Amino acid sequence: MLKIGVDAMGGDFAPEAAVKGAVMALDKIAPDSRIVLFGDEAKIEALLSEEGCARDRFDIVATTEVIEMGDHPAKAFQSKSNSSITVGFGYLAKGLINGFASAGSTGAMMVGSMYAVKPIEGVIRPTISSLIPTVGGRPALLLDVGLNVDCKPEVLAQYGLIGSVYAEAVLGIERPRVAVLNIGEEEAKGNAQSKAAYALLKEEKRINFVGNIEGTHLFSGKIADVIVCDGFVGNTALKMAEGLYRINKALGGGNAFWEAMNYEHVGGTPVLGINAPVIIGHGCSSPKAIESMILSTEKCIRADLTAKLQAVFKN
Repeated sequence: MLKIGVDAMGGDFAPEAAVKGAVMALDKIAPDSRIVLFGDEAKIEALLSEEGCARDRFDIVATTEVIEMGDHPAKAFQSKSNSSITVGFGYLAKGLINGFASAGSTGAMMVGSMYAVKPIEGVIRPTISSLIPTVGGRPALLLDVGLNVDCKPEVLAQYGLIGSVYAEAVLGIERPRVAVLNIGEEEAKGNAQSKAAYALLKEEKRINFVGNIEGTHLFSGKIADVIVCDGFVGNTALKMAEGLYRINKALGGGNAFWEAMNYEHVGGTPVLGINAPVIIGHGCSSPKAIESMILSTEKCIRADLTAKLQAVFKN
């Protein structure tokens, strides 16, 4: 039985959105998958009753505390030992669940990722990534999107390898094309960081490196499947795309490409380079976004992504 851990108390609209999203996911996960909800048992059971969902369709791990968005992540992770996030990571570290997802405190989720699950040996810095739509229809992977705002070239080179493994294992892209996000396509373009990262990626034989990609081609799908940048650049690009989506929607525009920009369809971003699948959702997650977050977590688990990354960094 594959067990998907979900923080029922995480997010701006928890536990209602989290529980409703979990109920929505029930008929879409595999028959041998089981959702484990961490949180206030009485509230969870009451919400399940409202949804007309039998209590025994879930495993529930009762917790009594919540790490709030305003809490200091590291201090709260330790002091609130019976919080849904802390207990969830405890279960993940012990192998009692196969993956863990939350729309709660991003900081606390990262503390758990770094200290409870720990980075894969050989990974300099884990990263968070985001799927971005392309006009070609197949999504691309952008990383980092906000975890590490300053990156050494060696870290960016590892992102290329990590992203390549993810794109092949989870997205099913054979020999994914890896590129550096830059201000020009020529090898000599860019700042010292991007030029040094280019040189390292060019020598990395385990990936299909295609060079630089400009922002104008980011959503085209024509050049790259995996796009590498530091968290400052990646987060700026991602927030710009989300802003354009909202503007486009407000103006009445809509098509398959723009609808794919809606975060609800992705649900969350995986933390890559750690020893277990962890997905972080938007704080404002709706039930639909929670459903997508759960399905993304299941996909990462079934792709055996962690073992594939561990194998790559043993070499």
